Amino acid sequence: MKGLFVGLVTLDLIYLAQSPPRNNQKIVAADYTVTAGGPATNAAVTFSHLGNQSELLGVVGSHPMTQLIRGDLEKYQVEIIDLDPATTNPPPVSSIIVTQASGERAVISINAVKTQANSQAIPPDILQNVDIVLIDGHQMTVGIEIAQTAKANNIPVVIDGGSWKPGFDKLLPFVDYAICSANFHPPNCQTQEQVFTYLSEFGIPHIAITHGEQPIKYLIQETGTTGFVNVSKTTAVDTLGAGDIFHGAFCHYVLRENFLDALASAAKIAAFSCQFFGTRRWMRSLAKG
Repeated sequence: MKGLFVGLVTLDLIYLAQSPPRNNQKIVAADYTVTAGGPATNAAVTFSHLGNQSELLGVVGSHPMTQLIRGDLEKYQVEIIDLDPATTNPPPVSSIIVTQASGERAVISINAVKTQANSQAIPPDILQNVDIVLIDGHQMTVGIEIAQTAKANNIPVVIDGGSWKPGFDKLLPFVDYAICSANFHPPNCQTQEQVFTYLSEFGIPHIAITHGEQPIKYLIQETGTTGFVNVSKTTAVDTLGAGDIFHGAFCHYVLRENFLDALASAAKIAAFSCQFFGTRRWMRSLAKG
């Protein structure tokens, strides 16, 4: 199966430490790793690892630091389709500190704020032979265009709703699966029920809201069915990227299973990934399949 992942491409510098530093404090990390990052990027890597073909549509450019991004994604057989190959600007860099005792993370990043592409940069045959599209909202103009074309061609569209971003309201009419975090707050939505109502008004057939290790709440529009999918309990070493990995695994499973089974299968993968430091090491212990 072939997936197109649209959105943020960063360089992630990830440190494992006893705690984040306080003001004017220097700390020594116990471990560190450098990878490509971003919600769409980590989802694409996961989708590829599970035995599929992944294409990543985002801004990378030609700054020397992008060699680290390209090298990492080449290792995981993710094809980069660069929306702005000529730019010499440095890629967005995320610095992440993972707390050893709890697996919680602290992140500082500028995301894709300075690397927005326009829809003219989209290659003409981008959706050829694509089975599923995931959009993380960090390249919103491009994402809306891709989603609209995918909808017209009956290609399922998944959104990673990590947080609300301006323009999502123009994207949502073309979405088949809205998989959001508890931090996803559309305008005037304070409660989970209000979020479900808001998304339902766009006619999205399948909606789910994740809560970390808590059960996933879902709504299937056609039948009006709501309920919860349990999440495997695990001792977290690192929760960084678990949501991204969940989305990549969901794209894999939803092409093979029904919506609820795909949520449950993806949750197992994400929980497993939390047992390992960084966003890649879990793959060494999980056979493809």
